[in-house]
Amino acid sequence: MELKQLYREIVNEHNLHPVHKKVIENPDLVLRGVNPSCGDDITLSLKVKDGVIEDGGYEGSGCAISQASVDMMVDQIIGKKTDEAIKLAEIFMGMIKGEVTDEESIESLDEAAALQDVAHMPARVKCAVLGWRTMKEMIENPEKAKG
Repeated sequence: MELKQLYREIVNEHNLHPVHKKVIENPDLVLRGVNPSCGDDITLSLKVKDGVIEDGGYEGSGCAISQASVDMMVDQIIGKKTDEAIKLAEIFMGMIKGEVTDEESIESLDEAAALQDVAHMPARVKCAVLGWRTMKEMIENPEKAKG
Protein backbone atom coordinates (compact mmCIF):
# COMPACT_ATOMS: atom_id res chain seq x y z
CA MET A 1 0.00 0.00 0.00
CA GLU A 2 1.27 3.43 -0.87
CA LEU A 3 2.31 5.53 2.13
CA LYS A 4 0.03 8.45 1.20
CA GLN A 5 -2.92 6.05 0.99
CA LEU A 6 -2.09 4.68 4.45
CA TYR A 7 -1.91 8.22 5.84
CA ARG A 8 -5.25 9.06 4.24
CA GLU A 9 -6.79 5.98 5.86
CA ILE A 10 -5.41 6.91 9.30
CA VAL A 11 -6.88 10.42 8.99
CA ASN A 12 -10.23 9.05 7.79
CA GLU A 13 -10.35 6.50 10.61
CA HIS A 14 -9.75 9.16 13.29
CA ASN A 15 -12.27 11.49 11.67
CA LEU A 16 -15.04 8.94 11.17
CA HIS A 17 -14.46 6.88 14.33
CA PRO A 18 -12.84 9.18 16.90
CA VAL A 19 -11.83 7.53 20.15
CA HIS A 20 -11.62 10.69 22.23
CA LYS A 21 -14.61 12.73 21.02
CA LYS A 22 -16.41 12.61 24.35
CA VAL A 23 -17.25 14.52 27.49
CA ILE A 24 -14.75 14.13 30.33
CA GLU A 25 -16.24 14.12 33.83
CA ASN A 26 -14.73 16.74 36.16
CA PRO A 27 -11.86 17.88 33.91
CA ASP A 28 -9.05 19.96 35.37
CA LEU A 29 -8.49 22.00 32.22
CA VAL A 30 -11.02 23.05 29.57
CA LEU A 31 -10.30 25.38 26.67
CA ARG A 32 -12.08 26.19 23.44
CA GLY A 33 -10.06 26.43 20.27
CA VAL A 34 -11.45 28.08 17.16
CA ASN A 35 -10.12 28.38 13.63
CA PRO A 36 -12.19 31.29 12.27
CA SER A 37 -10.84 30.92 8.75
CA CYS A 38 -12.70 27.66 8.18
CA GLY A 39 -15.04 27.18 11.13
CA ASP A 40 -13.22 24.46 13.07
CA ASP A 41 -14.39 24.75 16.68
CA ILE A 42 -13.34 22.42 19.49
CA THR A 43 -13.51 22.37 23.26
CA LEU A 44 -10.66 20.33 24.71
CA SER A 45 -10.87 18.85 28.22
CA LEU A 46 -8.02 17.26 30.16
CA LYS A 47 -7.66 15.54 33.52
CA VAL A 48 -4.22 16.24 34.93
CA LYS A 49 -2.89 14.77 38.17
CA ASP A 50 0.60 15.35 39.54
CA GLY A 51 1.73 16.75 36.19
CA VAL A 52 0.50 13.72 34.20
CA ILE A 53 -2.37 13.83 31.71
CA GLU A 54 -4.68 11.05 32.88
CA ASP A 55 -7.53 11.50 30.41
CA GLY A 56 -8.67 13.76 27.63
CA GLY A 57 -11.56 14.40 25.34
CA TYR A 58 -12.95 16.96 22.98
CA GLU A 59 -16.23 18.14 21.57
CA GLY A 60 -16.96 20.27 18.56
CA SER A 61 -16.92 20.18 14.82
CA GLY A 62 -14.72 20.94 11.89
CA CYS A 63 -13.04 19.52 8.84
CA ALA A 64 -11.63 15.99 8.69
CA ILE A 65 -8.07 17.20 9.26
CA SER A 66 -8.88 19.21 12.40
CA GLN A 67 -11.00 16.44 13.92
CA ALA A 68 -8.55 13.64 13.10
CA SER A 69 -5.61 15.70 14.34
CA VAL A 70 -7.16 16.47 17.75
CA ASP A 71 -8.19 12.82 18.19
CA MET A 72 -4.66 11.63 17.40
CA MET A 73 -3.25 14.27 19.73
CA VAL A 74 -5.38 13.18 22.69
CA ASP A 75 -4.32 9.58 21.98
CA GLN A 76 -0.68 10.66 22.12
CA ILE A 77 -0.77 12.76 25.29
CA ILE A 78 -2.74 10.51 27.67
CA GLY A 79 -0.24 9.08 30.14
CA LYS A 80 2.38 11.72 29.32
CA LYS A 81 3.72 14.43 31.60
CA THR A 82 2.51 17.89 30.65
CA ASP A 83 6.02 18.97 29.61
CA GLU A 84 6.24 15.93 27.30
CA ALA A 85 2.86 16.87 25.78
CA ILE A 86 4.09 20.42 25.14
CA LYS A 87 7.24 19.03 23.50
CA LEU A 88 5.10 16.82 21.22
CA ALA A 89 2.97 19.86 20.32
CA GLU A 90 6.09 21.81 19.40
CA ILE A 91 7.36 18.93 17.24
CA PHE A 92 3.95 18.56 15.57
CA MET A 93 3.59 22.27 14.84
CA GLY A 94 7.17 22.37 13.54
CA MET A 95 6.47 19.38 11.29
CA ILE A 96 3.31 20.99 9.89
CA LYS A 97 5.20 24.21 9.20
CA GLY A 98 7.99 22.26 7.49
CA GLU A 99 10.54 23.30 10.14
CA VAL A 100 10.95 19.88 11.79
CA THR A 101 12.03 17.26 9.26
CA ASP A 102 14.21 14.76 11.14
CA GLU A 103 12.75 11.25 11.19
CA GLU A 104 13.29 10.64 14.91
CA SER A 105 11.26 13.69 15.93
CA ILE A 106 8.50 12.91 13.44
CA GLU A 107 8.35 9.26 14.54
CA SER A 108 7.78 10.44 18.13
CA LEU A 109 4.40 11.73 16.94
CA ASP A 110 3.23 8.20 16.13
CA GLU A 111 0.03 8.31 14.03
CA ALA A 112 0.02 12.12 14.02
CA ALA A 113 2.99 11.89 11.65
CA ALA A 114 0.36 10.95 9.07
CA LEU A 115 -0.43 14.66 8.82
CA GLN A 116 3.08 15.56 7.62
CA ASP A 117 1.83 16.29 4.08
CA VAL A 118 -0.31 19.13 5.44
CA ALA A 119 2.93 21.12 5.34
CA HIS A 120 2.35 21.30 1.56
CA MET A 121 -1.23 22.58 1.98
CA PRO A 122 -0.97 26.06 3.56
CA ALA A 123 -4.75 26.48 3.82
CA ARG A 124 -4.96 23.35 6.04
CA VAL A 125 -2.14 24.17 8.48
CA LYS A 126 -4.45 25.96 10.95
CA CYS A 127 -6.84 23.00 10.80
CA ALA A 128 -4.14 20.49 11.69
CA VAL A 129 -2.60 22.49 14.55
CA LEU A 130 -5.84 23.61 16.23
CA GLY A 131 -5.99 20.85 18.86
CA TRP A 132 -2.26 20.92 19.52
CA ARG A 133 -2.21 24.72 19.88
CA THR A 134 -5.22 24.57 22.23
CA MET A 135 -3.60 21.86 24.38
CA LYS A 136 -0.30 23.74 24.59
CA GLU A 137 -2.08 26.96 25.54
CA MET A 138 -4.16 25.32 28.28
CA ILE A 139 -1.15 23.63 29.88
CA GLU A 140 1.04 26.76 29.69
CA ASN A 141 -1.79 29.07 30.89
CA PRO A 142 -3.95 26.97 33.24
CA GLU A 143 -5.65 30.11 34.56
CA LYS A 144 -7.37 30.40 31.14
CA ALA A 145 -8.56 26.81 31.26
CA LYS A 146 -10.07 26.00 34.64
CA GLY A 147 -12.40 22.99 34.43
